[in-house]
Amino acid sequence: MENSFIGNLDEWIKLQKNLLATLKDMEKKEPTENMDRLDLILASRTAFQHMMRTLKDFDQWLQDPMVIKHMPREMLEDVKNTSWELLQRLLELDIRHTSQFREMIAKMSKEGKLDPLIWTRPAGEEYQERERRGPLSTI
Repeated sequence: MENSFIGNLDEWIKLQKNLLATLKDMEKKEPTENMDRLDLILASRTAFQHMMRTLKDFDQWLQDPMVIKHMPREMLEDVKNTSWELLQRLLELDIRHTSQFREMIAKMSKEGKLDPLIWTRPAGEEYQERERRGPLSTI
């Protein structure tokens, strides 16, 4: 079991290092300023998919008895501090992006510039259900 556990860790590290190298290589080959709108959306979605997978696996990792029993406090502090920094940056991105998009849509609605095939209700109108996000969950 010990060799299998260590082998799995080795494989995970190798996969993550390969992905990191690929991302860095892609950034060099096609900088953001050279990407069209579709490329930007696809790159962002790819990043979110990998982040969700890594976060899910990291959460499972922190439930593993081998990790819980043997991980030293310093490593746990690093995970906690880094994860909270990432969460803060993600929340800042979400607030900034959603606020900017909301303002843009409201302005476009007032100017009659929203595509009627896509947007049939006036911007700013409150709906019964939330369209972009569901209710917040608490920890």
